Amino acid sequence: MAATQPRYSKEEFAQRGDAAYEGEIRPLVEAENEGKFVAIDIETGAYEIDADELAASDRLLARVPDAQIWLKRIGSRYVRRFGCRHQSGTV
Repeated sequence: MAATQPRYSKEEFAQRGDAAYEGEIRPLVEAENEGKFVAIDIETGAYEIDADELAASDRLLARVPDAQIWLKRIGSRYVRRFGCRHQSGTV
């Protein structure tokens, strides 16, 4: 299967994904799915939730083959975090 090509700038992609999550999806899913991933099609608002980001994305692509997928970790600002974390009491 060919990869889906982006149809939006990075900025518009992020804006649309965040708007869909905050406005429509978050109130429905956040309480019982903390830490899971939500894959959102930024064009249709369709979404899938799973503890595995690829499983959520694959299920969404099965439903919406040309989906423009925005991935979000429920209850977090980040999908992934890179770099070191400083813990108090350590150098």
